[in-house]
Amino acid sequence: QVQLVESGGGLAQAGGSLRLSCAASVRTSTLNYIGWYRQAPGKERELAARITNEDTTTYADFAKGRFAIFRDNENTVFLEMNNLYPEDTAVYYCNAFGLVTGLRDVWGQGTLVTVSS
Repeated sequence: QVQLVESGGGLAQAGGSLRLSCAASVRTSTLNYIGWYRQAPGKERELAARITNEDTTTYADFAKGRFAIFRDNENTVFLEMNNLYPEDTAVYYCNAFGLVTGLRDVWGQGTLVTVSS
């Protein structure tokens, strides 16, 4: 079973930056895609950014120009978040999908990002 472990969340000031990491138990190249969702209190979970095994990236409108997703050559995917807003406060979840996940979505436990004004 593929496992995902997030890290890097914490407290940031508005305008600041954070980098989230997601370590997968498999090489990211074996996944169709891996990415980040977020869920703010009282809101639905939403996609922030995703990267495929061919390095095609997808960003939510709120992430464009501020967030960057990239992966290393091994098993980790990163989400660089710049110019943070208080509205970016949420639990950020790593998500992966592929043959190795049994063609189902796999989720990490989440990491909390809090942005203060």
